[in-house]
Amino acid sequence: MLTEGTELVGEFAGSGYRRPPRLVYRFDGQVIQLPDLLYETAKALERHQGEAVKSGNSRDLLDRVAQEVTRATGRTFSAEHVAFVLDRKLAPLGITTRSDGTLAGFTKAAHPFLGLRHRTAVVSEKGSWFLAGLFAWLFQPVLVLLIVSAFLAAEIWLFSTHNASYAMIAVMSDPSGVLVMLGLALASAAFHEIGHAAACRYGGVRPGVMGCGLYLVWPAFYTDVTNSYRLDRIGRLRTVLGGVYFNSLFILGLIALYLADPSPVVLAAIMLVNLEMLQQLLPTLRFDGYYIISDLVGIPDLFKYIGPILRRNILRRPPEERLKALKRWPQVVVTVWVLAVLPALALQLGLIAFRIPQMAVAAWNTAHRLFTDATASSTPVLSTAAACVQILFLLLSLAGILLMLWYLGNAVVQLIRKRFSRRADLAEVSRHGSP
Repeated sequence: MLTEGTELVGEFAGSGYRRPPRLVYRFDGQVIQLPDLLYETAKALERHQGEAVKSGNSRDLLDRVAQEVTRATGRTFSAEHVAFVLDRKLAPLGITTRSDGTLAGFTKAAHPFLGLRHRTAVVSEKGSWFLAGLFAWLFQPVLVLLIVSAFLAAEIWLFSTHNASYAMIAVMSDPSGVLVMLGLALASAAFHEIGHAAACRYGGVRPGVMGCGLYLVWPAFYTDVTNSYRLDRIGRLRTVLGGVYFNSLFILGLIALYLADPSPVVLAAIMLVNLEMLQQLLPTLRFDGYYIISDLVGIPDLFKYIGPILRRNILRRPPEERLKALKRWPQVVVTVWVLAVLPALALQLGLIAFRIPQMAVAAWNTAHRLFTDATASSTPVLSTAAACVQILFLLLSLAGILLMLWYLGNAVVQLIRKRFSRRADLAEVSRHGSP
């Protein structure tokens, strides 16, 4: 039978695959892609498992499932075939029990490369549903058009008539200003997550928990929008863009506050939130920009295509089955993404790695200056708190760079080991197979 809480979602709408996979929502919140045969088996099992519970005859259930799968696929299946599919394919994924009704141990999905780690839920599903309901009406098309137009007009006016850089410099020398600016940026980041949840609810699906975690070493908020896979391409894009849309709403509020009280702290906060938005739209790491491309082409994980695309375009090898499974235009988009983003990221990381000693010295000098200024300040407690926050961000930046280099270096080492191991195995087989 299907494991309790597991739900069959259906075809992946807007898929970039030649044969759209079918989706299953597992009881632990994991979304799993299944080929047609496995999905039809699970579907038939779901339809007939109630009858099997009443009769207590598992053999009859397998026969019924086999007959339905035969009709759905046009291929002949017996009860033994169904038992094999359950025991060897579906049960190890945690989707069904074994054919004898027992639960199989299953492994959870591997942690995504450069993904969020050490997640802690702060707002429950009920809480996120409530918060999403407060703001979901903001996604009505007319309102979106008006708000985005007002945001663009306000941004053009603000940055063409005011110097945000001078405001930022002035705030950085004011301990209380630093703390207020960072507090506003933190509030904007939290509001960003509410935007994802509200877009999810507007699309008609339930957002999951909201919380915080670590992205490399930087603290980050997150919203579980796994249910957005139930939506079509437009709905998924709305969910991804909901975060920066709410950032624009937050900026409009800050601009209104700045008009009422033209404080450099507010102007600096506006600039910082704009930088947050630009960072979110980057297509390199797993920010919103990455997921925009992913949803546009209908491919959940772009990173797993880096190897096949490099082998095809750089090493001139025949396309692998993973690439052949993609439609033509998603394949082109993913290829452009890999060939554009990977060199840019490698160049950027190379320059950063080259300058790490200088950055470490600069961070040390900056930390020393901040503490010296804090102790000499007329408000030592407030100045020390502001200095500690700034130093923390300096240290996190350095640690994040080092950790990213470590991840990438470790991935390269593992790849080299795998290749040499494969060659050694082939050489061993060749030696033992020779006359």
